[in-house]
Amino acid sequence: MRLVFRRPRTYAMLGFLALVPVLLGVALRYFTDGGGGGNGDGGLEFVSQVTNNGLFLVFASLAATLPFFLPMTVGVVAGDAVAGEASGGTLRYLLVAPAGRIRLLAVKFAGLVAFCFAATFTVALSALAVGAVLFPMGDVPLLNGDSIGMGEALLRALLIALCVAVSLLGIAAIGLFVSTLTTVPVAAMATTVGLVIVAAILSSIPQFHALHPWLFLDRWMSFGDLLREPVATGGVLRNLELQAAYVLVFGSAAWARMADRDVTC
Repeated sequence: MRLVFRRPRTYAMLGFLALVPVLLGVALRYFTDGGGGGNGDGGLEFVSQVTNNGLFLVFASLAATLPFFLPMTVGVVAGDAVAGEASGGTLRYLLVAPAGRIRLLAVKFAGLVAFCFAATFTVALSALAVGAVLFPMGDVPLLNGDSIGMGEALLRALLIALCVAVSLLGIAAIGLFVSTLTTVPVAAMATTVGLVIVAAILSSIPQFHALHPWLFLDRWMSFGDLLREPVATGGVLRNLELQAAYVLVFGSAAWARMADRDVTC
């Protein structure tokens, strides 16, 4: 945890993520009439609700950062997890310890999970603070027209933040695996972020529709279902299953790579 959260790079990325809700809130408050942006594309149909209730800035900010900014920061940290140790010459000393390689990978992935939650809640808490300052707060209208009280709305915001954080675990596992393939951290980071871009491109091409359900980002925007009454859990559960599958597959691949890796640096 110290290795992940004490680096200036980590603070810079978290600071950038915290800035996104500020920019989005200021833009919606001072540079729009509050009536546009909600056309349903990409799960952003609730953006038009921000000016009516500041809590919607949390949902809008998570939707704005999830397609690229959040996975980009996770990709940077994940790509450095093992490759950074190898590049710095400390990996061999870690493997000499009696903890074992499986435990090393487990601890590295635990650090990535912690960063996924830290990055997501940085966006959510920043958006909540900015929304409370710039917009009215009160009963929250849901996407299907019903309204809920502020207490229940905050609970749903927490569930949405948790859902978004879990959505990042698939790319975290991919990045951890890529990090075991090289001793160059920048290469691992670039590859992981590049995979996010490629997946986003593939998901936007209708001709690859048969591939879409298997992409790790296919159900990322399903958290919008938590803003409906009754809550439709099908998309959320599908997303959880998809992320679990990616963690299992690429976690196993990382273990297989590390189990017989000849560490020379």
